[in-house]
Amino acid sequence: MKDFIDRDESSLLFNLRVLDWAKRKHVPLLERLRYLCIVSSNLDEFFEVRVALHLHGLDKKADKSSFTEDTYKQISTSAHELVDEQYRVFNEELIPAFEANGIHLITHSERNTAQKKWVKEYFDREVKPLLTPVGLDPAHPFPLVANKSLNFIVKLSGKDAFERENEIAIVKVPRSLPRIIKLPAKLNGSSTTLLVTLSSVIRSHLADLFPDRVVGHFSQFRVTRDSDLLVDEEDVTNLRTALRHGLEHRQFGLAVRLEVSSGCSDHLADFLMHQFKLPPNALYRVHGPVNLVRLSQIIDLVEKPNLLFQPHQGSYPHQLNKEESIFARLQMEDVLIHQPFESFSGVLDFLRQAVNDPKVLAIKQTIYRTGIDSELMDLLREAVRRGKEVTAVVEIKARFDEEANINWAERLESIGAQVVYGVVGLKTHAKMLLVTRKEGNRLVRYAHLSTGNYNARTARLYTDISYLTANTQITSDIEHVFSQLASQRRLPTLKHLWVAPFNLQSKLTATIDQLIKASADGVPGRIVLKMNSLTDQSLAKDLVRAGQSGVKIDLIVRGACILPAQRPGFTDNIRVRSIIGRFLEHSRVFYFRSGDKEDLYLSSADWMNRNMMRRIEIAWPVLDVKLRQRIIDECLVAYLYDSADAWLLNSEGSYLRQPFAESAKGLSAQTELMKKFRKAN
Repeated sequence: MKDFIDRDESSLLFNLRVLDWAKRKHVPLLERLRYLCIVSSNLDEFFEVRVALHLHGLDKKADKSSFTEDTYKQISTSAHELVDEQYRVFNEELIPAFEANGIHLITHSERNTAQKKWVKEYFDREVKPLLTPVGLDPAHPFPLVANKSLNFIVKLSGKDAFERENEIAIVKVPRSLPRIIKLPAKLNGSSTTLLVTLSSVIRSHLADLFPDRVVGHFSQFRVTRDSDLLVDEEDVTNLRTALRHGLEHRQFGLAVRLEVSSGCSDHLADFLMHQFKLPPNALYRVHGPVNLVRLSQIIDLVEKPNLLFQPHQGSYPHQLNKEESIFARLQMEDVLIHQPFESFSGVLDFLRQAVNDPKVLAIKQTIYRTGIDSELMDLLREAVRRGKEVTAVVEIKARFDEEANINWAERLESIGAQVVYGVVGLKTHAKMLLVTRKEGNRLVRYAHLSTGNYNARTARLYTDISYLTANTQITSDIEHVFSQLASQRRLPTLKHLWVAPFNLQSKLTATIDQLIKASADGVPGRIVLKMNSLTDQSLAKDLVRAGQSGVKIDLIVRGACILPAQRPGFTDNIRVRSIIGRFLEHSRVFYFRSGDKEDLYLSSADWMNRNMMRRIEIAWPVLDVKLRQRIIDECLVAYLYDSADAWLLNSEGSYLRQPFAESAKGLSAQTELMKKFRKAN
């Protein structure tokens, strides 16, 4: 038995836990659909990033021995099982539940005459003008098919207009077309909601695209491609320009997966597999639309609020007052904001007050994922217009957010902001905002640090900790990190911050070693860690050593975790749980206690090799005793007693669902936190 669990297998297990929410009958129906779509979105990224490494070995820094034919077959088998289960849930559980609630996805054969007439008119008016079938021959080679796009392959009989028997045609479907179409209420005949998929509309009228031919076998298909941007940062003069060029080609990277309809003929499937140069394990025959992600459009089309979670509005941070100066508050105490139970608006107000305050001279901020429409970025631009010195460290290599971040960087630069892109070869993942204010004859710094992104949308969906402070030593440390990102000078010895890739991992190891040494002297030790992923083998081995020395360890790891729990003789003192709830668990909390001495750090980093070695990350201590206890209570203890949303990892690498998950009668940490802050509001 291997000491550690394979990280990719563990990632697929995480998606099985997410899929479980789509099966739970006590969860509102449209939310169950949302979880199903989330799994599809996660799988897309898994194939684009992780499977691409196995199939093509593109990660030159990785140990090639970890990407073998056997590992590829292993994760392919697990991925096929997950996809099969996903479509089973869709067809056998969700579709009947939709129908019971008056929501019908109707196929061509189920449509009555009036409905067929409307669909035909819709096809002729909205769809057909945008479709250009390509008949394949030497002058018309197989077309470039974009990543994750909907397409059809059609086998034709008869001859074309030039008396040739080119039998294969490809139909590419534009992304601009909606994947779900709602039929007019007058066609319902009742209060039901009638929906049709775009793929159903097209397949019903394929013959209209080939009026002089006979349509034989056909299938929808979708190819997933490697989406890594291969840019040699050491060998380009302008990283932003190089990335823009790379983005133009991302849609057409090497293929890693082919999805076709379950009824696709072997002849057509083999033809496509040959075109995309894929091995047999890369073929996925699915019983439904090839892109379940786009089914999320149903949620917006169905007007039934009772089939959704009750809306959650985070309370205004209870340590802040909308009418008072946040700078004055921070002179008295540090401020903690627990998102989404408390609103991200507190962070926006901090920046807004800085922008509007004439005493504020400079604002520095890291930008990782802000989204396309960002009030925060607009505030930074307003700060520039008001004459403040604005420095933005924009991470233009944030995967799948490159284009948005490049656009923001250019917009900030165009009005005079100082924009830097961090350090060559490293991603800037640390979340920091530093404000410098003139108060009398001195400059005073105020800072915001976060475990999550500066993104108002995800701040409503992810659990994260925002931390506001005027602590002079911490703000001085932050200033040094910003200076390094801009000038690339060496960091001095910092008072409180741990920074990757310089000392974050070594500081974590040293802290664990101290607990091991104290444990050997009879001092009881305790470690509780909360994070998204634990895949760094070096740190995992440190935890194994600590557990074997007698330190009691609890890990709250939402996603991939390579460390098996309570394996006899190996991890007896280590327990691992994963929380999958209404909100995406995203905060990183590191708690260490030796006897009566305790330390608690918040961080932007997961315990992954990339976070420790290939990113700029920070971890910072919570020095305020009251706030430290609040984090222990809200982020650690509440989750360790969760009996509704928790899964426990066993020694074999499998996850066991807690007994109250199906009935929703157990304790849910997220639900209790929503109640707590609703009352506080």
